[in-house]
Amino acid sequence: MEDKKLFWISDVAKMFHVSAGTLRHYEQAGLLAPEYTDPDTGYRYYGIRQFEVLNTIRYLRVLDLPLSQIAEFLQNRDTDVIEEKLEKQKALIQQKKRELEIMERKIDHRIEQIRDARCSRLEEIQLKIFPETRMVLLRDPVRPRSYLDLEIAIRQMQKGQSEAQVFLGKVGVGISKEHLREGSFEVYDWVFLILDEEDHYDGQTELLPSMECATIRFRGGHTEAPRYYQMLLNFLKEKHLMPAGFSQEITLIDDGMTSDPEKFVTEIRLPVCTAMNR
Repeated sequence: MEDKKLFWISDVAKMFHVSAGTLRHYEQAGLLAPEYTDPDTGYRYYGIRQFEVLNTIRYLRVLDLPLSQIAEFLQNRDTDVIEEKLEKQKALIQQKKRELEIMERKIDHRIEQIRDARCSRLEEIQLKIFPETRMVLLRDPVRPRSYLDLEIAIRQMQKGQSEAQVFLGKVGVGISKEHLREGSFEVYDWVFLILDEEDHYDGQTELLPSMECATIRFRGGHTEAPRYYQMLLNFLKEKHLMPAGFSQEITLIDDGMTSDPEKFVTEIRLPVCTAMNR
């Protein structure tokens, strides 16, 4: 053994900006065997021949190629093989890029929702035109005391989905227009999931058209809602309006976002029409 042509594992680690543990891991994975291992001490030594292999490993790892794929290439080095593997890796990266872009848009939606909810004008009824909304509807009467009471309905909507849906701030409940007109607010007739534009859902969805709604936001959750339904109905009576569809009640800020109940914000949207069009 010519010591001057061999390098300690610690020296190689410093030269290539990796840890000695990483080099040992590469060895265990069958990627990079030391040039020489001292049988008495177990010290590992690397030669120039390992440098080229290590460069290749590091390059392919930067491209996020799995170690198993790298090992396969090192055992069969060929331009056709590396080109094929790089093409496949490029396709995976493009898919990840699309997924990250979707994730970014979802984050933007949630940030926008949180900021909007925190700046809410509370206990003030307004008439607003809301854009069309795509949602999943589940006719499942519930009496939610908190968002946890909606978990069974949420799991039902999630069942059989090829993509995991993100529910934070998107699940709501609704009361049918018949029950609204009767003044019955204790039981919700619908559970719904609002879908963002980029959401994919395997199953039936509904597209609610753009509609005028009487809306109110208040501090609290579903248990405080009956009072505000009555306020909305009183408002509609004064304006000679009637409920035109099921309500959309959603906690914009709830237990999923804060442990402080004083920061909860719930919104009720109630579609309206004139009494003559009921």
